[in-house]
Amino acid sequence: MVKRASQVIAVSVPPESAADFERIAKDEGRNKSELFREMLRVYRAHRETDLFESIQRYGASRARTLGVHDEGDVERLIRETRGG
Repeated sequence: MVKRASQVIAVSVPPESAADFERIAKDEGRNKSELFREMLRVYRAHRETDLFESIQRYGASRARTLGVHDEGDVERLIRETRGG
């Protein structure tokens, strides 16, 4: 038996969303599978960006708390942590 290169999935959406989806696919000259794959790619990138920005905010907050303003401050903290 030969395995499929793709898998069929089904989702339920309101009729307006289904119509929007089909209209967008048509306007962009894509089939629905291509549009879905692109939407998934964009969503993943959005999630990664959100995670990165969250980590960045946390790091900036910790830096302010620890008085880190430049690389010299980082080196100072490393020396202090290592006991040197």
